[in-house]
This record gives sequence, structure tokens and C-alpha cells, in this order.
Amino acid sequence: MHAFDVLGDPVRRRILELLAGGERSSGEVTAVIQQEFGISQPAVSQHLRVLRDNGFASVRAAGTRRLYAVEAGPLREIDLWLERFRGFWGQRLDALATELARGKRERSSATEKKETSDDGHG
Repeated sequence: MHAFDVLGDPVRRRILELLAGGERSSGEVTAVIQQEFGISQPAVSQHLRVLRDNGFASVRAAGTRRLYAVEAGPLREIDLWLERFRGFWGQRLDALATELARGKRERSSATEKKETSDDGHG
């Protein structure tokens, strides 16, 4: 399965978000996913298996619990693939930041003018 096929599913993306905060038991993951997506425990287990089988997550036994964690390798590969596209949104984000700063300056200037005219000194 291609990395983007794995990440194309919102349930698997959410599981990775949960695991990004640190190692979690399968029960913890299942409880959150069942609450948020309304799917069965076997369905959550299947999503965990897809993540594990494709290298996005690892699992280890701790007594009777199974603890899952994010594996960075496949995510680094995606990050490298995305690198060639960052220029497209980087320039746009820089332009947006410029426009937001300009709008903030204009609002600030307009507020100062209004306050000056309201107190009778303008």
C-alpha cells in the first residue's frame, strides 16, 4: 500500500495524531476512535494493523497491553516527497503574512485616528 493510501483515511490519520503525543495502548486508541468515528473495535484494530504493516506504527507488548507508537521513517519519506512542493505554499504563506501585517497596521492606524478625534484633540 502506498504511503498516501495509508494516510488517505481519516481514521488512520487520527490514530497517528494520537500516537504523535506518545505511546498509547490499543485500548486507549480504540476508545478515542470509537467515540470520534463510531466504528467497532475490530475496525479500529484493522486500521492499527494497516499502520503497523506499512511501517507507520510499531507495537510492543507490556504485560497484557499492546502499546503503539509512531514510526518516523515513512513520515520522513512523505516529508521528502513534499519538499519539492513547499515553494508553492511557502510563497503564498509569506504573501498572506504580509497582507495580514498590512491589515493590522491599517486597523491600528484607523483606531488611533478615531481615538484622537473622539477625545476632541484631533
